[in-house]
Amino acid sequence: MNMLIYLIPIALFMGGMGLAAFLWSLKNGQYDDLQGAAWRILADDETDPPKP
Repeated sequence: MNMLIYLIPIALFMGGMGLAAFLWSLKNGQYDDLQGAAWRILADDETDPPKP
């Protein structure tokens, strides 16, 4: 039972840090272009074919 005195604040702190990281990523635009990465995979930007 004494361990709960330590574990509950640690869990709340870690949850708060995760929430802060998520809000920071939202503020910095990490989720603005969700389709761009999918289209960049399909784009063929190479001008010269790879040499064997």
